[in-house]
Amino acid sequence: MPHPIIIDTDPGVDDAQAIAIALLHPEIDLLGLTTTYGNVDVETATHNALLLSELAGKDIPVAQGAAAPLVKARHPAPVHIHGTNGLGDMELPAVKGKAEARSAAQFIVDTVNQRPGEITLVSVGPVGNLAAALQLDPSMVDKVKQVVTMGGSIREGGNVTPVAEANMFNDPHAASRVLTAGWPLTLVGLDVTHRCVLTQAHMDRIEASHGMLGQVLAGSYAFYRDFYREFLGIDGCCPHDSCALAWLLRPELFTTARGHLGVVTSGDAEGQTIFAPEGRGFIEPRWSGTPLVDVCLETDGDAVSQWIADSLA
Repeated sequence: MPHPIIIDTDPGVDDAQAIAIALLHPEIDLLGLTTTYGNVDVETATHNALLLSELAGKDIPVAQGAAAPLVKARHPAPVHIHGTNGLGDMELPAVKGKAEARSAAQFIVDTVNQRPGEITLVSVGPVGNLAAALQLDPSMVDKVKQVVTMGGSIREGGNVTPVAEANMFNDPHAASRVLTAGWPLTLVGLDVTHRCVLTQAHMDRIEASHGMLGQVLAGSYAFYRDFYREFLGIDGCCPHDSCALAWLLRPELFTTARGHLGVVTSGDAEGQTIFAPEGRGFIEPRWSGTPLVDVCLETDGDAVSQWIADSLA
């Protein structure tokens, strides 16, 4: 049986790759896309989500959500990484569809309540929509099957600050709420996504397979690759968001640990995820007071990258 999922997303080049996998993979039943600011403003995120669905020949509900963080001021979108339009500033076809009248949070609540115990929420951007869904219906924690969150960093360090990953830093208050809510949650962070590299050879296969959708994925990749060449010195890009789907469908490629997560919400360490392994004592008990979750610590990066390429090609 395919996994019924909702993807909460800020597309974004790597988001587009993950969305394409969800649209095309036979083991995934994509019930909807909910959009948030992050890599782009929320209106652009919604446009891109609609566009990708249409290019894949699918009619997937898209619900627009968070336009800004819960508490802090919003940082400008990283146009040097994803381009002004989120897809490497390539020329894009027009979009025919429109977003749902419902907000992203309401769409999540309604959809999960229709199918309690069945739906996986896959968040690959700042998690304000999940925090808002919990505010609308706190019983969500007992109704979702699981939550898979691309974000954070346990040992790797940060990518937007020395200690913070972008999705956590963009809305640390929402992240703190979502990661400590008590629902079954797995964090897929930089510890594993930085081990994975999509190469030009991978993208050539993907481009050849999907017409205009392949052209959009490959064209946006070229812009993203230039950033990674400068930032990490690699010839390719880290497919961060697709790694969340890789964990969902191929968990044997990952090593996880169970423990307690927290998110720093202010100061120099704002957005840092702090992990206390299950059963380990520290000088004070405060780090072990949150509900138990799973975090990804290691992966077979070559195998995950190959799985992503195979899924898209």
